[in-house]
Amino acid sequence: MRKTLLATAALAACFGLGAIAHAAVELNTYADKDGYLDVQELSCAQLAGTYQEDANYLTAWYSGWYNGLAKKHFANIPRSKDAEHETIVYCKDHPDEKVIKVLGRVIDEYREKKGIEVNK
Repeated sequence: MRKTLLATAALAACFGLGAIAHAAVELNTYADKDGYLDVQELSCAQLAGTYQEDANYLTAWYSGWYNGLAKKHFANIPRSKDAEHETIVYCKDHPDEKVIKVLGRVIDEYREKKGIEVNK
């Protein structure tokens, strides 16, 4: 029995399960009384504290918003997933920053790296 407990603890440590301080919450936890989520005020800590499905949804929403601003009607799913990953990685080290600013930075860096110019 003792060996089983030690093995379980070792596996949890390897996968980072011992470091989880808070349970994940639904994204709508951060919505106002009418159910609206202010996407410009969402912090990295809030993004990190939600479920993966909610982070995926939010990334799709931001992608649509940015594409709408650029008057584009295409979606690049792998690129969106990469941007989501980069945003989450950055957010883990910068919990007080706003997701919208981090994602904007990630998109700007991608465009710069690929030589993509945006007409403003």
